[in-house]
Amino acid sequence: MRLSGLDDSETVLLKRHFTEANLSVLRALVEDTAASEGLAGVRLGEFTLAISEIADNAIEHAGGRGHLELRRLADELECRITDNGPGFTPAIPELLPGLDDTRSGRGLWLAHLVTDRLTIAAGATGAAVTLAMRLR
Repeated sequence: MRLSGLDDSETVLLKRHFTEANLSVLRALVEDTAASEGLAGVRLGEFTLAISEIADNAIEHAGGRGHLELRRLADELECRITDNGPGFTPAIPELLPGLDDTRSGRGLWLAHLVTDRLTIAAGATGAAVTLAMRLR
């Protein structure tokens, strides 16, 4: 599904609300869509895994649901995952959580490690995590 955005340099490829019940379908849709846009091999697997981790965080920590929007920009794929959870302090652990005194943050740590760009916007309620992978 291609939806025209306001900016000609971007195209919305996929928009979905998700819950735990349809997370596996979401993963497959993300992987198929990213592959059709030219992401391949290890980078395709890493992008899919990173998105899955962030979507799982929304399910586990933010009320059991979220929204995903996958876009094609000029030279990259960008995925934005939003939720309406209780909010959190956006911090990406420097070490794998569990190797230090922290227990949470593994999904963010992993997603940051394998993507080309990861940003977090969080407030008192809700969060938006944006991940991107360059198309090479």
